[in-house]
Amino acid sequence: MEHPAIAKVFDAGTTPHGQPYLAMEYVDGLPITDYCDRKCLSIRERLRLFIQVCEGVQHAHQKAIIHRDLKPSNILVAEIDGKPIPRIIDFGLAKTILPQVEDRTLLTQQGAFLGTPGYMSPEQADPGMHDVDTRTDVYSLGIVLYELLTGTLPFDTKHWQQMRIEEALRHLRETDPELPSSKISSSTSSNSHAQARSTDAAHLAGAIRGDLDWITLKALEKDRNRRYGTASELADDLGRYLENQAVRARPASPAYRLAKYIQRNRAGVTVGASALTVLVTFAVAQSIQLKRITHERDRADRITEFMTSMFTVSNPSEARGGAITAREILDKSSNDIGKGLSNDPELQAKMMYTMAVTYRGLGLYSRAQPLQERALEIQRRVLGPQHPETLRSMNLLADTLGDEGHDAEAEKISREVLAVRRRVLGPKNPDTLRSMVTLGGTLYRQAQYAEAEKVFRDVLDLQRQVLGPEHPDTVGSMNDLASTYSQEGRNAEAVKMIRETLEIRRRILGPDHPDTLASMMNLANLLNGEAQYGAAETVCREALEIQRRVLGPDHPDTLMAMNDLATALNGTGQFAEAESLRRQTLEIRRRTLGPDHPYTLLNIGALALELSHEKRYDDAEKLFREEIEGANNTHRPGLISAAWYDSACGSAIAGHRAQALAFLRQAIDLGQPSPDDIASDSDLKSLHGDPRFEALVMRAKDRAAMLAKNATAQ
Repeated sequence: MEHPAIAKVFDAGTTPHGQPYLAMEYVDGLPITDYCDRKCLSIRERLRLFIQVCEGVQHAHQKAIIHRDLKPSNILVAEIDGKPIPRIIDFGLAKTILPQVEDRTLLTQQGAFLGTPGYMSPEQADPGMHDVDTRTDVYSLGIVLYELLTGTLPFDTKHWQQMRIEEALRHLRETDPELPSSKISSSTSSNSHAQARSTDAAHLAGAIRGDLDWITLKALEKDRNRRYGTASELADDLGRYLENQAVRARPASPAYRLAKYIQRNRAGVTVGASALTVLVTFAVAQSIQLKRITHERDRADRITEFMTSMFTVSNPSEARGGAITAREILDKSSNDIGKGLSNDPELQAKMMYTMAVTYRGLGLYSRAQPLQERALEIQRRVLGPQHPETLRSMNLLADTLGDEGHDAEAEKISREVLAVRRRVLGPKNPDTLRSMVTLGGTLYRQAQYAEAEKVFRDVLDLQRQVLGPEHPDTVGSMNDLASTYSQEGRNAEAVKMIRETLEIRRRILGPDHPDTLASMMNLANLLNGEAQYGAAETVCREALEIQRRVLGPDHPDTLMAMNDLATALNGTGQFAEAESLRRQTLEIRRRTLGPDHPYTLLNIGALALELSHEKRYDDAEKLFREEIEGANNTHRPGLISAAWYDSACGSAIAGHRAQALAFLRQAIDLGQPSPDDIASDSDLKSLHGDPRFEALVMRAKDRAAMLAKNATAQ
């Protein structure tokens, strides 16, 4: 056999003691299920890899070889030039399907069976069947496919271990597997399995439901005449699914299911009353299944109709000759969603949620919030306040409100979601951990750093236990904790953790991933705080070039990178370019986020300080007043305090000592900044040596100690 998906055989023979042997290529890889889970491959990525396996099995069949022991540990995946390549190994149970010489000893003797429970076909488990053919490998491939989709086997093999061998084999031959999508919905580990597929349980079940259910169950048919005839037929149907074409697999007819039921219950069917009960029960079950299939078909039709209406904007009559962007299609769809799926409110809410996620990813928070609020209202009414999808929408709304600067409201919602998820899902459920991250973020943005640190520490410990040390959620919490350390003045710890975070994200996610870029900017911000402006400038320029290309010039993360670069340039004396960047970001933030958004206000203060350093005091003073006025409109003490602190720094730079001290006192009484920042801030160096300044530093220390004590008590 010569195929990229089959490990090469270098030699074969028999030892002097009569032991047959094969010398095969060593494959330095992982079982296919372990590899896919470790890389968090999506369903479509897993299917593309699995199709290569099917092609390798088909090649073996064309060479007249049946493997008879296909399972994940015999399908290893190795990376070659960064690309995953499957290798089928261990043909130790393989059987030729060529004619045999009469006196030649066969590997499988009459009355015996060989294979792995859980992966072997019903005909392998039947001692009376002697004509096992290539379809037995198709069945085993179906088991592997089932496990790749759901994370579990279709049958509980641990339960089989408690049975007599004859009973276990009968169970294998007669018990039909549960639908893969139903298995996800009923499994207690569905959330962790979904995480390994880069999604959540609800979306995973929805992605599998329908075509992939049909394809998998056709591969697992007990009657091999109803199974896929070849591995290539299975691969072809999966290829059709990936290409959004109609698949050839179809649900078994009610008559066929009835025949199978009678075969398994022949004694009971002979009793008239029992037979009637069984038939009625079966008919009801089939009616329910038909109703479910009809419902799914109608829902698919509604989605198709809505998706078609989304893209009518790209027709020449609609476009009026202009180019149509994905943003315009999204805007049109979000405007139409309220009436487009009104007959299916649950689906309507799902679509609203998806659109809100997309808007938030684009940094368009004001467009995301109303969609998310409408989705949440529908889900509370249709699904109930404690349904997982309702809680997921609440958590996204809290994140979006935080993005918009409404942190008090975001904190209230995130605490509510966290309490319900802890009670309903448990403290270690991945969704519960996401709620902890959301809560930590709201506390961080409100400058409650001690409490935020505790939340991030707790969630990081749990994520390392539940998800693993390099899971994207775990690494995200490391990033959040590093930012918190920085705000607490623990820069050495922060830099160490953020460098570790950046290394993991570059290796796992790649250099252009938004999370990798976020870690780069976090590192640049820390370097600026350490006055390592040259190093910060290098990191900022590298990240900014990627962000403009990947995220776009108006994305909030791109603007954050521009601001951090301006800070670094100011530190190296490149004032003109720094001011230009500040003005660009301020203009975009005023337009996209609004004049009173926290990022806009902080941008105003940064630009005012730039102008103060250039001795343009009158222009700077106007901006300081604008920052204070805007911060007062938000009623957020942290922002108001930051605005007074910026004004204090500007007054100190201008030589207005008394005014600077008065403004600084205002900032301290409102909770900002930390005493270490005050003492080390070069903008306040003109106040050093003044007893009133030293008294204010002590006042800040006393206040920080009191806040830390209160946080510990809580």
